[in-house]
Amino acid sequence: MTATQAQEALLTCAGLDAGYGKGHPVVRGFDLVLRPGEVTALLGPNGAGKSTLLLTLAGLLPSLGGTMNLGDVPVRSGRARAMARQGLVLVPDDRSLFTQLTVRDNLTLAGRRGGSTVDQVLDYFPALGKRLKVAAGVLSGGEQQMLALGRALIQDPRVLLVDELSMGLAPVIVEELLPVVRRIADGTGAAVVLVEQHVRLALAVSDHAVVLVHGETVLGGPAEPLMADPVLLERAYLGEV
Repeated sequence: MTATQAQEALLTCAGLDAGYGKGHPVVRGFDLVLRPGEVTALLGPNGAGKSTLLLTLAGLLPSLGGTMNLGDVPVRSGRARAMARQGLVLVPDDRSLFTQLTVRDNLTLAGRRGGSTVDQVLDYFPALGKRLKVAAGVLSGGEQQMLALGRALIQDPRVLLVDELSMGLAPVIVEELLPVVRRIADGTGAAVVLVEQHVRLALAVSDHAVVLVHGETVLGGPAEPLMADPVLLERAYLGEV
């Protein structure tokens, strides 16, 4: 990586180990460079370590080794609030909504003084505009995912981490939501890491892709040629690359 590329990077990971117990990393030696406005698809079979990695990037788990930089500033791992204040925002796979509060209240509570407004979020999710007074718990699954993304977006993320956007959703809803992730990256300049099981749909909105298998990076590169080579992707998932 050149000095110019390093200056452009929003988040850089080098040799990152992630897991739940010292000496027993689930993800080993992970390298990643995230630049403004780019979407990186983090792919791999169940149990590959993708969610563990996102929790570590978000500071909810301390790293077990390696380094992370936000811009050119080293990041101290395991400090979720500090990392959120610096612009690392996670959309977890359980969405973590306040189900008894309204859509508007969920968005307002997540907002920052002087930051994005509810109306700006609704530009990306107009369907929520008619549901502002409805409790989050009675929304459809697709609407809840929109709200979860909206809660992240209103925090003005520099790096947006999205874990399993499609969890529990019909494929047709996923087809509608994934292009919005692309729009968010393009419109805000945030770098996005997208963990997703719908491989082709994820690759279609991504600039880059990384495939994890058993905690190891087995394949990575621009998304378009990977999407054009399903045999290579299948071999990667099977650990044959």
